[in-house]
Amino acid sequence: MLLSSKHFGPLSFYRETLSIALPVMLQQFIMSMVSLIDNFMVAGLGDISMAAVNVANQINFIFIVVINAICGAGGIYLAQFKGAGDAEGMRHAYRFKVIFALSASILYFILCWTIPSAMIVMMTMGNAAQDKIVAIGSNYLRLTSFTLVPLAISAVIGSSFREIGLPKIPLIFSAAATLINTTGNWFLIYGNLGAPRLEVSGAAVATIIARIFELTMLLLYIRQNHTPFYAKLRTLFHTDKHLIRAILSKSAMMFLSEASWISSETIMTALYNGRGGAEVVAGMAAGWTIANIFFLLFGGIWTAAAVVVGGSLGAGKLDEARIKAEWLKSGAVIAGCFASVAGAALATLLIPLVFTNLTAPARGISLGLVYVILVYLPLWCLLNAQFAISRAGGDTAMGMYADVSVNTLLFVPGAFLLALCTSLEPVVMFTILKVSDIAKYLVARHFFKKERWVRNLTKENRPPKKEVPAL
Repeated sequence: MLLSSKHFGPLSFYRETLSIALPVMLQQFIMSMVSLIDNFMVAGLGDISMAAVNVANQINFIFIVVINAICGAGGIYLAQFKGAGDAEGMRHAYRFKVIFALSASILYFILCWTIPSAMIVMMTMGNAAQDKIVAIGSNYLRLTSFTLVPLAISAVIGSSFREIGLPKIPLIFSAAATLINTTGNWFLIYGNLGAPRLEVSGAAVATIIARIFELTMLLLYIRQNHTPFYAKLRTLFHTDKHLIRAILSKSAMMFLSEASWISSETIMTALYNGRGGAEVVAGMAAGWTIANIFFLLFGGIWTAAAVVVGGSLGAGKLDEARIKAEWLKSGAVIAGCFASVAGAALATLLIPLVFTNLTAPARGISLGLVYVILVYLPLWCLLNAQFAISRAGGDTAMGMYADVSVNTLLFVPGAFLLALCTSLEPVVMFTILKVSDIAKYLVARHFFKKERWVRNLTKENRPPKKEVPAL
């Protein structure tokens, strides 16, 4: 066993952390492979179809970020209540997540059915193939809107399992849904074995079927196994108002942070999409599809921080939480370095193999984007570790300060400056703009050292003992 130090823990710590993180990473890997397979199948329809689907998914990603923020806000408390052995508090945190995730789903569903074309237009300003992309993308956006509620509630349940240290359960159901989605794509996109050839619409229908299956299985499981955080639908609004206010106060800063990040990324993507035709949109989308395989590290980091650090804080072991936080940060950087090296070799092989139906310029753009992302990956792993540890202790202000300040003062102005004053290729623009993440790290590091995250939230926000039966 390695001797532990201030920055590096013993092997037993990293084995424990990996046992928590690996199922989450495996689940995200499966989802990334689904996205890769989807893109491979849709790419066979040409650059236009590939571009349309991915522009729609870029818009859907905003919704996913919102859902993740809701799950993260409730998850701060759910993980700490788990550490304190307080099932009553866990159910209150779970109810918060369900209520707000459902509300966000309904609102976004309305947008997808009322202004889908306008949203696609916003993301393709100046693109030479805009009209064709909008026609296909808006139809795809309407169809995928039927996945919103199943996706949101599955995310709530899955994240809750991870926060109580049971990440393998959502992994199993996610893997099954992935198989259904992939099989459905094979049948419905190209009309194999007598199925109707629906092309892009077929990809959306397959996703709908898979999402409904996943949610159904998760609901049956938590009901039949009396999961600690589970609350019946009729008790959904039996929430502790004091705790809801506390979560909302934390989530407000999280939403500001996430809104700043996703809006800046959306602006950047829209500016990229205007540089050329469908090959630019398809190439950048293909690159991000490959990059998502490496981003699975982030999910493992966030879950490990919630369980390992959040659990220690909830149990009142504040010094232990401090030590584990340092060990987690160093482990995140090392993991990012290994992934960068392995990823470069993997991307070189995958992109020409998987995206053979894309044009040569599109493949070149995607490969360049992946190489740049891998250079930044260790830094992003460290940033995610800092944010995850801070949120595990309820300090959501740190992420807000880092994201809002850097994105507002550096990233977004820089994106417009490069777009309006230069003719740089999209990948070069991305490379230059992401240097701003060094400033983001320095801001986050300053606030992290203040240790505002070293808090036991269960003592500050314990719900009243009287509780409506959950089962």
